[in-house]
Amino acid sequence: MRSTERLPAHAGGGERIAVDVAVGVLFDAHGRFLLTSRPEGKVYAGYWEFPGGKLEAGETVEQALKRELHEELGIVIGEAEVWRVELMDYPHARVRLHFCKVRRWTGELQMRERQSAHWQELPVQVRPVLPGTVPVLCWLAQEAGFSGPTHGD
Repeated sequence: MRSTERLPAHAGGGERIAVDVAVGVLFDAHGRFLLTSRPEGKVYAGYWEFPGGKLEAGETVEQALKRELHEELGIVIGEAEVWRVELMDYPHARVRLHFCKVRRWTGELQMRERQSAHWQELPVQVRPVLPGTVPVLCWLAQEAGFSGPTHGD
């Protein structure tokens, strides 16, 4: 499932290959969703996002999501509903984000990368929000019939 799609060059650069990323939109029993902060030392450190990570060679989106959420949060997820795909063009990389809804998991959340986590509802209260998170907030607002700003950035 890893992409080798070549995309047009970013300003001044050569061709860039989109990197596939599995992203979990975890919901609790109250319908809130989990956002985590990007850890220190990573690009966009301190920005809030939905947790997940890159697909490794030969992995499906669901396999990568299960591995990443266990590595980052210490949980074992149940079924992941592949939901939407969004291509984001960041200055450092192009990423194809595969968003999956997750409603069941076992284990207690552990912040294994020294990140923070907060359960949120619309409009989200944490700031700043990673650009790749914004479309998801809009989709969640549409599904919930929510009107108004989804975040404060």
